[in-house]
Amino acid sequence: MRRKPTVEWMMNDSEHDQAMGRILREYSAIVLRPEDFPGRIDRARVFGRLGPFHIEIGSGKGTFLVQEAQAHPEADYLGIEWASKFYRYAADRLGRWGLANVRIIRADAAAFLREYVPAASVDCFHIYFPDPWPKKRHHKRRFVRQDNVEILIACLKPEGRIQMATDHAEYFEQMRQVMSASCDELEEAEFVRPAGAAGEELTGTNYERKYINDRRTIHVLAFRKKRV
Repeated sequence: MRRKPTVEWMMNDSEHDQAMGRILREYSAIVLRPEDFPGRIDRARVFGRLGPFHIEIGSGKGTFLVQEAQAHPEADYLGIEWASKFYRYAADRLGRWGLANVRIIRADAAAFLREYVPAASVDCFHIYFPDPWPKKRHHKRRFVRQDNVEILIACLKPEGRIQMATDHAEYFEQMRQVMSASCDELEEAEFVRPAGAAGEELTGTNYERKYINDRRTIHVLAFRKKRV
């Protein structure tokens, strides 16, 4: 029998990690932990309200979350990051900003969405520069694949959006093919530039700025969930 996937969490401890010349802290108002979820997310309890709900998959150092949460105080943002070093940095950064409408969690994104995010609850998923796993034998590890897209669709509200960006041309084509395969439920939409995007930027993330400096081409996609 296939085992049910479970979310893996970073154990919280009292040690302080030091990076970029400062002590990193976990702020209880920002960080979510497994005991917060006896079942599906209760957004009214987590955020104190039921505003528009955005989830960023792969939050890196938290640049997108900081910029969007500041620009859209009426919306609530949840970042999911698996890499421990980025999660720690983002959790500290978000906490220092004192933003009331943003939370972050360390988890495997697909498992977390499947087990903890209610159906038809998300207004927009943001997936910017996911690991392309460029070697063919590693393609199965890519996040944007059919089974994960089905999870995203289930979590989206009608007319909810999925926004994606990558600098990897081959992965971009796979993204387009996988998303287009769900044409009964999704329709292509205009990509909406996040608040932090400036000048020639499309997402305003740290990765994009690095890739622009490297003169790489940035590819973006956006899809909207159809109303039944």
